[in-house]
Amino acid sequence: MKLIRYGEAGAERPGILDAQGTLRDLSMLLPDIGPAQLSPRTLAALAAIDTSRLPAVPGTPRLGSPVGGVGKIVCVGLNYADHAREAGLQPPAEPVLFMKAVSALSGPNDAVRIPPGAIKTDWEVELGIIIGTAASHVTEADALAHVAGYVLANDVSERAWQMERGGQWDKGKSYDTFAPIGPWLVTTDELPDPHAIDLWLEVNGQRVQQGSTANFIFGVPTVVSYISQFMTLMPGDLILTGTPAGVGLGQKPAPWFLKAGDVMRLGATGLGEQVQTCTQG
Repeated sequence: MKLIRYGEAGAERPGILDAQGTLRDLSMLLPDIGPAQLSPRTLAALAAIDTSRLPAVPGTPRLGSPVGGVGKIVCVGLNYADHAREAGLQPPAEPVLFMKAVSALSGPNDAVRIPPGAIKTDWEVELGIIIGTAASHVTEADALAHVAGYVLANDVSERAWQMERGGQWDKGKSYDTFAPIGPWLVTTDELPDPHAIDLWLEVNGQRVQQGSTANFIFGVPTVVSYISQFMTLMPGDLILTGTPAGVGLGQKPAPWFLKAGDVMRLGATGLGEQVQTCTQG
């Protein structure tokens, strides 16, 4: 299934794409798509619905984050060897973890705001994991059973704040609009192999990132299991799994970064596409 939340920011309604790609309204069945709706039982019940009987949504409404009520965003850094090399770092021996504020979440086509004083705002196309059932100290063999589905994500980053201001990476990762998610949540039955996803990102029509999750250093079961040793993953939590090479920081012959008016377009196999225009402030 492809689950969607649509409508004005803060007032999104739940929806689902039917087999023909028509957006159907789910609000008569669900109050939202969030932690309480991501259990295997609820997702199985939704999968059994005849979507043709649901009302079609007219027009082209704004799309929000396909999951509401996200409790935390846990990110994995340097999870592609080529990205670690372009950052001048060695591939890690175990997953590098950092957090991203949930207030950074935005819709897949919402504008990305470049913070006042920012000088090195960067892009990162990523696979996002949505947790469906609580996971604490889970094994790699059991990890995928706790996953509700996957999303396309752009882990927007202000590199100067991340790398030149001391302390944790979080301060360069958490500005408002720095986590566009969507357009939809794809459930695991429709995307059974998260290690066969091609990802790409363009800036102003120029392809700058092209990678595949087949090149993860740490695959999805490892990542979910590893994080669950340090904190309980709850339904609705989002894990960002890292980005391939091609970020602005790694451009040759010199880094280049986003400015107001720039347009990012990104996509991934089965996860749809996003388009974001950068604005100042």
